[in-house]
Amino acid sequence: MTAPARKETISSRVLADLRSAILRNELPPGAKINLDHLRERFDTSISPLREALARLTADGLVLFEDQRGFRVSPVSAAELDDILEMRAILEVAALCEAVRHGTMDWESNIIRALHRLGRTSPTNDADQWLTSHDAFHNALIAGTPRMMLRRTCAGLIDLSRRYRVLTGLVGDGGDGADVHEGIAMAAVRRDAEEAAQRLASHLAAERTLLTRSFARLSNDR
Repeated sequence: MTAPARKETISSRVLADLRSAILRNELPPGAKINLDHLRERFDTSISPLREALARLTADGLVLFEDQRGFRVSPVSAAELDDILEMRAILEVAALCEAVRHGTMDWESNIIRALHRLGRTSPTNDADQWLTSHDAFHNALIAGTPRMMLRRTCAGLIDLSRRYRVLTGLVGDGGDGADVHEGIAMAAVRRDAEEAAQRLASHLAAERTLLTRSFARLSNDR
């Protein structure tokens, strides 16, 4: 009875480690994935590794090509624009539903995520700030009862983070803390219209910054 749980633990660990390596660009865009190297790196067998790669392929972080195997998904301006456009639509919709259906625990989790984000510095600890930033956005939408919508939004947040790391864009500007607080307070007040407007404005500003950052990176190559 313990074997399935053990397998699930190993699979989950490998998935989390491999996802983190891609999001941190330790495995760069377009890189061929060598299963033997990853098996040694993550101290695992081939089976959990293949399960993780299948999941990451479904999430858009890995590609599988016949006769060529797995490789890290490449990046492009077109993909970035698609990611940010879909976030602008789906994340705002998810927040509106969360405001209508979220519980008191959902409210508490938003405030907790906001506090954690406020206690991290994009300058002193970029990785921790990005983790806290993504956790805040996921906390906002966690109240929607639509599981598929939550999963899709979480995937888009991951994909956005990959581009942030690639371009070195950490932080949301000087008023970032006020922006996040404004979204959070509108959400817990159950003001769906204001929360949606504030989140949409925040995502639009992030889209501008990230698009410009990626364009500069592409021009420098």
